[in-house]
Amino acid sequence: MGYQYLDRINFPGDLRNLKEEELPLLCEEIRAFLIETVSKTGGHLASSLGVVELTVALHYVLDTPKDQIVWDVGHQAYAHKILTGRKDKFHTLRQYHGISGFLKRDESEYDCYGAGHASTALSAAFGLATAREKLKEDFRVAAVFGDGALTGGLCYEAINNIGSSNIPKFLAILNDNNWSIAENVGAINKYLNDFAQTPLYYRFRRRVREGLEKFPRIGKPMTFLARRIEEGARGILTSGALFEALGFDYIGPVDGNNIREVIKTLRNLKDIDHPVLLHITTKKGKGYAPAEKEPEDYHGVKPFCPDEGFVETEPQQLLFQDVFGRELRRLGDISEKVVGITAAMPTGTGIVPFAEKHPERFFDVGIAEAHAVVFSAGLAVKGVRPFVAIYSTFLQRAYDAIVHDVALQKLPVVFCIDRAGLVGEDGTTHQGAFDLSYLLHVPDMIVTAPKDGNELKDMMFTALKHEGGPFAIRYPKAVAEPYDPDEEPKELEVGSWEVLAEGTETLILAVGSMIPSALGAAGLLKADRVSCEVVNARFLKPADGNYLERRIASFSNVITVEENSEIGGFGSYIRQILDERGAGARFLPIGIPDRFVTHGKRPLLFEEIGLTPRQIAARIKEFINRKK
Repeated sequence: MGYQYLDRINFPGDLRNLKEEELPLLCEEIRAFLIETVSKTGGHLASSLGVVELTVALHYVLDTPKDQIVWDVGHQAYAHKILTGRKDKFHTLRQYHGISGFLKRDESEYDCYGAGHASTALSAAFGLATAREKLKEDFRVAAVFGDGALTGGLCYEAINNIGSSNIPKFLAILNDNNWSIAENVGAINKYLNDFAQTPLYYRFRRRVREGLEKFPRIGKPMTFLARRIEEGARGILTSGALFEALGFDYIGPVDGNNIREVIKTLRNLKDIDHPVLLHITTKKGKGYAPAEKEPEDYHGVKPFCPDEGFVETEPQQLLFQDVFGRELRRLGDISEKVVGITAAMPTGTGIVPFAEKHPERFFDVGIAEAHAVVFSAGLAVKGVRPFVAIYSTFLQRAYDAIVHDVALQKLPVVFCIDRAGLVGEDGTTHQGAFDLSYLLHVPDMIVTAPKDGNELKDMMFTALKHEGGPFAIRYPKAVAEPYDPDEEPKELEVGSWEVLAEGTETLILAVGSMIPSALGAAGLLKADRVSCEVVNARFLKPADGNYLERRIASFSNVITVEENSEIGGFGSYIRQILDERGAGARFLPIGIPDRFVTHGKRPLLFEEIGLTPRQIAARIKEFINRKK
């Protein structure tokens, strides 16, 4: 498919050769290209569709890459990638050895700051702008945030700091895709902001302030009064009084899907000598009717047919997140004390069945993971039983709250840690490679990893019954079979392991998702006359002391296999236990190596990092032979 304008553009310099009246057609072509490509690769579609005009306008007005654009999260930056030298590679989006679905500094000089998690753009951009001043360099900085980022406390920490800094050439762009805000303003607000955007207005306001301050006694009070009158008028007509009070000049709302209006606004604001917050409104999913109608469904999509749209079908095989949602609904029926909490990911975590059945006990706190954890601690103090469903990579952001607010007080909060291990196409920022490393060393924390859906069901029921402190259940983005929803859950003995295959000589302690690989490796080793006992180490902490007491002396080799970083993970924990017991067995930990893992389908990534059954068997065999 050929494009009249997009085919001529490889970098922003090419874009700036276009006439302004040609840009709306270019935006249409970018949207068509996005839909065509993402329908084949999958990815985050709706967010990027909404910011096409903003992206084009930023690169048209600013002198990128000299001028720096910092994107929050990164999943809204697909149009940015297309315009910055990656158009011809865009068909490899999120594919193994292809371009990332997020921002990466080593992928392009136009990605001035990496981003995969929310609410970081303002802090990072302020760092860039402050470094610019210290180094006496000359460039503009624009931070594009929104799309949920304002629910994160980090944004407000940055706003508080930036507003008091008087940093020049700093533009914070709030991308607001909530239509109700645009409808609540009107022509008067547009008129005021058209005037407020002009350099004349800023010179006039500054001179009035400076003139008033020259008058003894009354100058400062008059300046304060004038400022309060202006803020009051703007606060009535706009939603910007908060930002004005915190030290920003607030402009908006501006129609972010009207490219000429955005370009005019950016030209007026790009060189202001203090922080400016530009509030734009956009339509999430703009230009693609199904995404406009159901923006949440099209936030992140699998490959689909553009003509038919994304068709939600009943999964042939249930994933762990599906089992979690069904079982939490069951626990909600069992106990009125059960509540479900998530941080802006109700669909992703699978908690929707519980939310639909028990809406009064469901809480989506937004992109605010630390708040979710502290909130759950407060609930638990009063006897409520919170089940907190958060992706592994996002729970990292709440580490202090886990320690200080939950574990230290021994509160029975249940952490349901989704996407533990490798998540696949989302790549480095989203791989759940560290949750065991940051949870195992927390005192009084029960840490578990079920092998399948049935064990997840039992583990959740066990967690409900457990009163002695926090309880963590980690599970991967993977199929959870076998799972029998008709079978009642049973309470497991805390700290108990399960022998899956008996053997002599070599013990393999496998964690959760790695159990099939460990069994496969044991089968391959059996052909080489290596006898392996494979154990489902479903309770990582506490470990099964009874099993270790009875069996550990029988083995010459102990192997741990986990879908977590080898450093600081289950292997490190077991090594310490064996050393304390004086076990004479030689020890080999197998897990995710000490590096960040790229994006791609899970089987390809397992092959890359050595976690397939064949590779595990080869590593164990080499380890045993090295001893001999």
